[in-house]
Amino acid sequence: MNKSRDLPALDLLKAFETAARLLSFTRAGAELFLSQSAVSRQIQQLESQLGTPLFIRRTRALVLTEAGQRYYRDVSQALHQLREAGQRLRERPESRVVTVTTAMTFASLWLVPRLADFQRQQPQIEVRVAADNTLRDLERDHIDLAIRYSTRRQAGSGALRLFGERVLPVCSPALLQRHKPRTPADLARHTLLHFEDPGQLTPWLTWAAWFEAVGAEMTETRAGLRYSHYDMALRAAVSGQGIALGRLPLIRNLLDEGSLVAPLGGARFSAGTRDRAYWLLTAAQSRERGEVQTFNSWLRAQAAEAALQR
Repeated sequence: MNKSRDLPALDLLKAFETAARLLSFTRAGAELFLSQSAVSRQIQQLESQLGTPLFIRRTRALVLTEAGQRYYRDVSQALHQLREAGQRLRERPESRVVTVTTAMTFASLWLVPRLADFQRQQPQIEVRVAADNTLRDLERDHIDLAIRYSTRRQAGSGALRLFGERVLPVCSPALLQRHKPRTPADLARHTLLHFEDPGQLTPWLTWAAWFEAVGAEMTETRAGLRYSHYDMALRAAVSGQGIALGRLPLIRNLLDEGSLVAPLGGARFSAGTRDRAYWLLTAAQSRERGEVQTFNSWLRAQAAEAALQR
């Protein structure tokens, strides 16, 4: 039996992964520098080899079959691992790389702005940030550190608490020139910016939760603006579109530089989540590496400073 026939060609797998991710043969062809018909032929060849349809082809839509959905999850993970393996081989032997994974919001607002300080102190250590909202397996994905916002139980054994989080209204200074709110009830005169979490994983980031936490009645009368990503809501606040819920200490830099202000103050009308915090996890296979220990120590010092500034 020829085992090589059990494995489809890599080009077919790449075409399938791209088409499944984009749900379009045309856009997949553009990404792969192929024609739409070439991608379609590759998918047909793959379906023939597997003996099952992977897509439902409609007039103006492409939908994965149930088998296609399962195959996409497996193929995308396999291709990701192949890319990671190639990246590791391309790294210079003398390079010292630390890979850290965290949510995109935490990376963009808190971690990335501070990395320049680490590079000044440790120019020989390269930091790779894997920012996404997927819970990554540190050992399987060869990641050294993870920073996660969760409960203590969800963080797991061995997790180190960095700091908690508080939520408070923030806006552009220019917005206050028209009317400065002094109580939660005054927010009714302003446009409220809402973060709509598609997976409802962060219910504490809703205005309803904030009003309840500070003991006030939600009296929003103006139409608000809604965003599917927290960063978008925050950028809208910076540009003066309305008032958003700011997350401390993630937005400390924006407050310090004056891009945002807290119109109701930073203490009385801020709400916290007692059971949640940011936790640092270190992969078992990385704990003895000097560069990981160095980055770990720097990160803990940054977190301690941020906790004091809250």
